[in-house]
Amino acid sequence: MTTAQANMGNTATTYGVLPSDIASAQALSLFNSQVSATYYNPAYLAADSRGELTGGLFHADHELRVNSKGGPQPVIRAGGDVLEDDPSQQVLIGMKTNLTSLTRYDRPLYLGFMAGVEKYGKEMLAFNSQTSQEGQFFNYGRQPLFLNIGGAMQLWRGIDVGASARITLHSSADLSARTDLAGNTQYEALSVEAKPVFRPIVGVNINWGETLCSQTDCWLDNLETAFSYRGYSNTHTSVKANTVIPGTIPSPGLTLAIKTLDSFQPEIIAAGVQYRFGRARVGFTGEIQRWSRLEDEFERDTLKDQANLSFRDIFIPRLGAEFQVNDIFSVTTGVAYEKSALKSDRSLDVNYLDNDRLVVGLGVSAEFKNAPILAYPVRLDVGYQYHHLRDRDFDLVSSDPNVTTNPYETVTADGEVHVFSGSITLKF
Repeated sequence: MTTAQANMGNTATTYGVLPSDIASAQALSLFNSQVSATYYNPAYLAADSRGELTGGLFHADHELRVNSKGGPQPVIRAGGDVLEDDPSQQVLIGMKTNLTSLTRYDRPLYLGFMAGVEKYGKEMLAFNSQTSQEGQFFNYGRQPLFLNIGGAMQLWRGIDVGASARITLHSSADLSARTDLAGNTQYEALSVEAKPVFRPIVGVNINWGETLCSQTDCWLDNLETAFSYRGYSNTHTSVKANTVIPGTIPSPGLTLAIKTLDSFQPEIIAAGVQYRFGRARVGFTGEIQRWSRLEDEFERDTLKDQANLSFRDIFIPRLGAEFQVNDIFSVTTGVAYEKSALKSDRSLDVNYLDNDRLVVGLGVSAEFKNAPILAYPVRLDVGYQYHHLRDRDFDLVSSDPNVTTNPYETVTADGEVHVFSGSITLKF
């Protein structure tokens, strides 16, 4: 039986949202006018005046490995060298529409919405927080609910601005009961609630030709820059349980309180530049991800506070290109190098593993302007992404009294991830 391995990333930061984002390794995501712009750069919703309805599927196949280098008490792993191979599988749905007709102004106004649900729509809360003697990967696993909503408008000629919110859930549960030593309960009371938490995303896009050039033919028409800020977010679960065992634990009983992170998205500052050459466009995006805040978050995590985890802020370069083959087909590719945010090579009981990784993407898009039956164009996208995890050594340590020597094992973590995604978009 596999467990739902939660992770500290999310679909958008770890892989990409739509196939075009996955194919460019997110290098062109700041300049993607599809509905995934609500996450990457909401200002780019204004780049295409057409509305759209998008549905897609996402599958990430992991093979994350640990190779033992020996130790006083090496662990016998049921899966051999493969520590995690449980896939992430999401269904994606998004919509973008022009709201200008609802206002008294001529200035265009756009609204976008994007959602992703794990296990092809069957699992909204993929979550498992635990300590591990085998080791556990920090950045991969099933993905929590992905939800974004935002809007955009043109501020001035060639300058678009947008704002959106990433919505995460903070869950809590309270349980009280009387029980006997056999575990039979009575007089139970259970309450569960989940409240939404909104985190800001803002973006600005500038087409320098429209902004600065007065003549119709200007080389700056092909140059765009974009800036995006995404606030940090997390999902966490709090559980408070109280039990009375007559004759053993009298009233007011034994109280257990647990608060633990489900996932974490760092504060991200991104800037990108794109230039068009006839049928081709090339883009570069640089991201600063501020993971150092996660140290404070883990200090309040009752399952992992003893691990003394240390994180660093990282810079991720992304380079992508797209070529329009003909009036229907286009090909997209991209590459990125992502340094691990985890500084710690050992973490007591938790034993997190994480690697630097090379990410390469490739995808194909097809837009049919005169599709049968439909009055508006239809777009089909497929994307593939490959992650190569570079070897990294970790010391596994434990506070278990049965472990007599620490580190009890030294391991080398590596692996690879294959990501497949497809979507269909109806323009209107």
